[in-house]
Amino acid sequence: MVAGWFTEGGDGSGFRLLGTRCSACGAVFFPREDAYCRNPGCGGGDLEEVPLSRRGRIWSYTDSRYRPPSPYVTNPELPWEPYALIAVELEAERIVVLGQAVPGVTVADLAVGMEVEVVPGVLYEDTGTTWMTWQWRPTGVAG
Repeated sequence: MVAGWFTEGGDGSGFRLLGTRCSACGAVFFPREDAYCRNPGCGGGDLEEVPLSRRGRIWSYTDSRYRPPSPYVTNPELPWEPYALIAVELEAERIVVLGQAVPGVTVADLAVGMEVEVVPGVLYEDTGTTWMTWQWRPTGVAG
C-alpha cells in the first residue's frame, strides 16, 4: 500500500482514494500533491487532503498483455495473467484516475461511459506481506 493514497474508511465512509485540493483555485490532484499546486494558472495555496468520489465513468480502457517492469511487483515464476486497465473520470472531481479492473473483468465487459466504483484490491502477496491497491469494478457486479 502506498501510504496516503487511499483509506479503508474506518469511519464508515468505505474505501476511498485520497487526493489533495488547492485552497486557492480548488484544483484536485491524484496522486496527491503535498508541496505545491500543479495548476500552472494558480499562484498557490494550501493543499488539503480530500477523499475522492467512489464512483465515476469509464473514460478509456485497454488490456495489459505483458508483465510490467519494476517497480511493479510480480512473481516471475508464475505465468503472466493479463488484466484490464481502466481510466475513470471521477464523478465530482472530473479528473481521470487510472487503475486495474477487479479480477475477472475483461475488456469485453467494459464500455466507455460505463459506471464503475473503486474497491480495495490485492496487487501482490508473499509470505509476509500483502500489497494493497485500488481497483475499478463495474457497478452492479458482485465482489
